[in-house]
Amino acid sequence: MPTDAVLTQDQESPGARPVIPGQATEASARGPADRVEERDLAFGGFRYTCRIVHGDDERTEPVLVLGGSSQDRNSWVRHEKWLAPTGRMITVDLPGYGTADFLPAYYGIDFLAAAVRHLLDELGVPRVNLVAVCFGGAIGLRFAQHYPGMVSRLMLVGMATRIPADYRAAMERWAVMIDRGETSGIARELADYFMSPPGTGRVRKHAVVARLVYQQIAGQTSEQLGKSAEHNTRLMRHEWYRPEPVPAVPSLVVTGEYDTLTTPAMGRKVAAVLPEARFLTIEETDHLAPVERIAEFADLMARFFSDRPLDELPYISGTEILGTAVAAGPGEGPDGRRPAAVAAD
Repeated sequence: MPTDAVLTQDQESPGARPVIPGQATEASARGPADRVEERDLAFGGFRYTCRIVHGDDERTEPVLVLGGSSQDRNSWVRHEKWLAPTGRMITVDLPGYGTADFLPAYYGIDFLAAAVRHLLDELGVPRVNLVAVCFGGAIGLRFAQHYPGMVSRLMLVGMATRIPADYRAAMERWAVMIDRGETSGIARELADYFMSPPGTGRVRKHAVVARLVYQQIAGQTSEQLGKSAEHNTRLMRHEWYRPEPVPAVPSLVVTGEYDTLTTPAMGRKVAAVLPEARFLTIEETDHLAPVERIAEFADLMARFFSDRPLDELPYISGTEILGTAVAAGPGEGPDGRRPAAVAAD
C-alpha cells in the first residue's frame, strides 16, 4: 500500500524536522559516525542509496528493513538502538522512492525485488533477516519467493494479499488530485486511511501521529508528488501478491490491533499462504504500529530475529500458528510435499 508514512526525516538536515514524541533525531540516535555507512548504488540504470548501521555483535544475520512507500532509509533510526546488539541493520531507498532516482511505473515489484538482490550482492551479504512493511511487504514477499536462499527469517507487517477495492478506487482519484495540485485533500484522505477511525479502540499517539502524517504528505515537493503518482500507477499495473512458492523459513506476520487498512483478518490470510507462520497483533496500535509503539515494535524485531521467545509479551496478543503446512496437518500435503513451500537453501 502506498505511503506507509512513518515520518521520514530531512535528508539534508536530519535534526531539523519535528519527529514523533520520544523519537530521537538521526544525529543523536545513530551513535558513533564510524558505525553508520551510506552507499550509493545503481541497478538497471537507476541510482539508489542504502544505509548500514554496524551493530555491536554479529549474533545473527543482518536485518534488512523494507519500509512503506513514504518511508525512507532514515525512517527507522529510532529502532536502531534495539537492533544494534544483534548485528547490522540495513535500510534502503530503492529506485523510485526516497532520494533514489525516479522509477517509471512499468517497472514493477519483480524489478524492485531484483534490486534488493542487487543490494545484498553489492554489500556481500548472503542472507538476511527480512522485515517488510506494507508496500515493502509486497516487495519483501516477492524477494523471498524469487531468492529463497537469501532469507533466514521473514517478518511481514501490515501486509495483505490484495489491495482493498476502496483503496484502489481512491488511488485513481488521487492521480487526478495530484495533477491539480490538491495535496491537502490527498493528505487528509491518506491520514484517514492509515489511522483507525475514532471510537475503534485505544491507539497510542493517535492524534499526534495523524497530524504528522497529514503534514508530511501535504508538504511533499513536486518531485515527491511525481514519485507518489508513479507509485500509485505502479500498484494498479502490477500484481500486488502472486501465489508463488514461499521459502520454509521462520516467519512472523504482524498487524496493529485496530488496523483498519490491513486488518488482522487480512494478516491472518497472509500467514495462511506461508508454509508456517506465527501471527500476532500489537496492542493499542493501528496501521502505523511501528511508529505508535516504537520501543515495543523494535523489541519484537530483535526477539524474533534472535530466536528469543515471543510468548506472553505484554504488548502483543497471543500468537497463532497458521500456514499451508499447518492446514495440511502434522505431516505432509496430499502430494507428499509441503504445499506452496520451497526449501530455504
